[in-house]
Amino acid sequence: MKILQDFNFKDKKAIIRVDFNVPLNDKFEVTDATRIDAAKSTLIKILNDGGSCILMSHLGRPKGFQNEFSLRHIVEDISNIMGSNVKFVEDCIGEKVEKAVADLKNGKILLLENLRFYAEEEKGDVAFAEKLSKLGDIYVNDAFGTAHRAHASTTIIAQFFEGKKCFGDLLAREIESIDKVLNNSEKPVLAILGGAKVSSKITVIENILDKVDHLILGGGMSFTFIKAHGGKIGNSICEDDKMELALDILKQAKEKGVTVHIPVDVVVADKFSNDANTQICDIYNIPDGWEGVDAGPKSIALFDEVVNKCKTILWNGPLGVFEMEKFAAGTIALGHSIEKATKNGAFSLVGGGDSVAAVKQFGFEDKVSYVSTGGGAMLEMLEGKSLPGIDAILN
Repeated sequence: MKILQDFNFKDKKAIIRVDFNVPLNDKFEVTDATRIDAAKSTLIKILNDGGSCILMSHLGRPKGFQNEFSLRHIVEDISNIMGSNVKFVEDCIGEKVEKAVADLKNGKILLLENLRFYAEEEKGDVAFAEKLSKLGDIYVNDAFGTAHRAHASTTIIAQFFEGKKCFGDLLAREIESIDKVLNNSEKPVLAILGGAKVSSKITVIENILDKVDHLILGGGMSFTFIKAHGGKIGNSICEDDKMELALDILKQAKEKGVTVHIPVDVVVADKFSNDANTQICDIYNIPDGWEGVDAGPKSIALFDEVVNKCKTILWNGPLGVFEMEKFAAGTIALGHSIEKATKNGAFSLVGGGDSVAAVKQFGFEDKVSYVSTGGGAMLEMLEGKSLPGIDAILN
């Protein structure tokens, strides 16, 4: 696996695929700069070697050239994070870009305009990738969030850099962290899967059953398992067409010696709102007109015990509707349990949009071992799929 440290970037122009697809408010201000921060160590290594950085990224899903999706809006944020003035060019291919690259001095950073202003980017167009490749001496992929897409800048471009391509620090850390959970884990291994739907996690569950000792199934998906077992779930979310599959998952887990933990009690609400009336119910006996919205106190205690006897922990998906303060207790308690286990030497990996949002919202970001930056890409790796953006560097 070629990494940054395998290269000296002195007098070299590194063309780097970063994932700066950051959220902007209606004034075009960055509201979460995590993805920019995450790329910092890669850029610093190249600049310290005496090289220069040409950054390429997408932002949103534009239809052609649209100002609201211009990367010019994030130049100031990148400059502030890097502590130096970042130059910007209003295109990503063509003469104007080639001139800006030719003028780029060692120790400097140039940001190209949104790649997705060209349809060729998402189509994986070879000619477009070749034009991008002409801008740099070494190709660095540091965009885990798009590593599962065979786009021009994430995959196709690599073919023009035989022997001169590598992973950036962020992408290398992502690969190592997921590999640590899936293939090099210290036992016992625990996977915590939450969120609303079993259907979105089926392939993940099937792939990790051979690798884990304990499996916590929480959040909305747990009601499909409960109903499949004959429980009364009131108005709780349920995928009726996945109940047979839920029973099959439990059967597979038993055959493989995996202990499955499902909530035993839940906080239920009479409406989906912060001002709802709530009560705590046995998860098998939720009254009609009420829906499960969070893990109950017995479930929280049970999960805490499981978490703190495990040495490798994967967390993907919340235990309740944490976006509403009234229904966040289960997810916060789980965060504290994982924090405690991590302090005691466990390796903890958090990934998937909602889990990452919860970890940030409740201040656990620096209290777990690693927080993944790529939701879809991480899920595909957990499903056992190979990612084109990673394969392009390895092959």
